[in-house]
Amino acid sequence: MNTPDSGSGRHIGEECGLFGICSRECRELAPLVYYGLYALQHRGQESAGIVVSRDGIFQSHRGAGLVNDVFDRGGLELLGPGSIAVGHVRYATTGADVRLNAQPLLINHYKGRMALAHNGNLANSAVLRSALEEKGSLFHTSTDSEVIAYEIVQDRLQTDSIEAAVSAAMERMVGAYSLLIATPGKLTAVRDPFGFRPLCMGRLRDGSVVFASESCALDAVGAVFVRDVEPGEIVTAGPEGIASDRSHCGKVPKRFCVFEYIYFARPDSVIDGASVCLARQQAGAFLAEEHPVEADVVIGVPDSGLDAAIGYAKASGIPYAIGFTKNKYIGRTFIEPSQQDREADVRIKLNPIRSVVEGKRVVLIDDSIVRGTTCRRTIRMLREAGALTIHMRVSAPPFIAPCWYGTDIDSSDVLIANRHSTEEIAGIIGVDSLGYLSLEHVRLLTGRDTGFCTSCFSGKYPTEVPSETAKNRFEQRIRET
Repeated sequence: MNTPDSGSGRHIGEECGLFGICSRECRELAPLVYYGLYALQHRGQESAGIVVSRDGIFQSHRGAGLVNDVFDRGGLELLGPGSIAVGHVRYATTGADVRLNAQPLLINHYKGRMALAHNGNLANSAVLRSALEEKGSLFHTSTDSEVIAYEIVQDRLQTDSIEAAVSAAMERMVGAYSLLIATPGKLTAVRDPFGFRPLCMGRLRDGSVVFASESCALDAVGAVFVRDVEPGEIVTAGPEGIASDRSHCGKVPKRFCVFEYIYFARPDSVIDGASVCLARQQAGAFLAEEHPVEADVVIGVPDSGLDAAIGYAKASGIPYAIGFTKNKYIGRTFIEPSQQDREADVRIKLNPIRSVVEGKRVVLIDDSIVRGTTCRRTIRMLREAGALTIHMRVSAPPFIAPCWYGTDIDSSDVLIANRHSTEEIAGIIGVDSLGYLSLEHVRLLTGRDTGFCTSCFSGKYPTEVPSETAKNRFEQRIRET
């Protein structure tokens, strides 16, 4: 998975990752959650956290950085045994990258405690937060996840169960939210009615129930995939087994984020019954059909461009080769204090293999072009390595609109496709030709149009969009108070 680089505009930010376990007996769960989060590290590298519940007593550890930066063996042991555990890796789509905003969030109320982990973004979070503040709610973070937690707690004080509280809160929440909620005796998994973000369920050999953002995390702990949580469904695991509330299912058309298949998810995951790897290969095959070209070799930009490159090569008959070496030891925390260092950073993270591209007509496959800055540097490296011609093919349509459902694009001003034509972009980034996947074909990546959200490519949204748009729109409120 490519690492987002906000300094250079290489890619948009990933989503967050959720992992939770409900065990039949009290035991050491933190190591299993650790491995699950490790498998989901591609979904967020800014912070990580784990909460373990033992008879309603919550032990928590959260911190900034990668999973192995936040947790060591001693830290996991301090979390102790328990029957329920929830973990989270975070990429900030709302709220700054600070330890204060790390999840899972812990909330105390007079009926008990609750730990909440969230993947997604509420489109109406500003409206909900203002209403809560007017009623006296005090916010400690700048995330919309805390808004969700307070909405649920508000209803929990008036209802007999966490399931009823979640169901009532869902009537007011608009946008993307996959949730894991740990309460003293239960683990509850929730997916918004549109099903924007993934969430699946599995079982360990001992019968423990596992929830995760992607099936690759189930594989990491030896859990067997059971099924996906349905859009709008509330699934609760506890001492009495598993219960499902489908009262919110089918109220609106499904709008799963298609960019999960293009970029976010790990290629070995299966989401809503479709292989991410095969979906990316299909994107490459569609590109070969839409934008054929005479060339000598097809290469992909690691990592999410590789499967699409394989698909393009198979469909076109042009040989596929590994065209770049990627340094796997460079993370998001790599220091970039100056423009000169950012230029060097591109070469440190990615370097072309000269023997593959020198004197060749190259088809270069990547998953997206956002601003075009780092893309231009990558192409310049291919030229310097001796590529004769470069024909870039992108396994997504052009980004023309912001996303309000958890993808880190909150302004159309940064999008190069809003300011330039395809031909102009080709000239700016330095390729001989440029072709994007069509909107018609992106809807068919899994073999059929099952109801994707393509708002960032079309500008047509399934919900009302917010008027206050900045990613850190709640930061100023915290400073003022």
